[in-house]
Amino acid sequence: MKIIPSIISHNQKEFNQRFRKVKFAKLIQLDVMDGKFVKNNSLDKNLELPRKNYEAHLMIKKPEEWIATNICFVKSVIFQIESTNQAAQIIKFVRSSGQKIGIALNPETPVSKIKRYIKQIDKVLILTVHPGKYGAKFIPGTLTKIKQIKKLNRKVIVEVDGGINPDTIKLAKKAGADEFVIGSFLQKSRNPKESYKSLIQEIK
Repeated sequence: MKIIPSIISHNQKEFNQRFRKVKFAKLIQLDVMDGKFVKNNSLDKNLELPRKNYEAHLMIKKPEEWIATNICFVKSVIFQIESTNQAAQIIKFVRSSGQKIGIALNPETPVSKIKRYIKQIDKVLILTVHPGKYGAKFIPGTLTKIKQIKKLNRKVIVEVDGGINPDTIKLAKKAGADEFVIGSFLQKSRNPKESYKSLIQEIK
């Protein structure tokens, strides 16, 4: 099981501040937003990224355009299935580039929406909140998707993202999640590294 800090940032200064809080992590998720697919903007400008292993969660319209330009900067890409009709082409392109590929589902999106791709991808990201900002309310009902996904492909990694804290991470683990994306719980912590360790203890 893996805990992955996420970063939402509107400019270089904010990115630097938030990166410093979680730079101890082996993998960091970059939340990329365009103000169109979701209301917020994040990492939609050319920023200087310190050398690190990154996973990009693309909450943007036409993710294929971002991927074509930025694939070389990340280890893996997760795109929203609701944002594009080019899913098959995106999967093929990312795989041919040597990176990992995942698909994200909004809370209201059923697993059936990605059934045709489930054997072609490395990861499914279940959004347990309505996306676009830190601190959104956790939606427990979204966790039922985990078993549905595992029935379709028991080898695929299931990641949960949104409202994860010491209480909700236990619910997600019990439901069968493999990886946990943590945003505001770490960013708002006075000691993010200790908070990170406390979460690890909850899923051991």
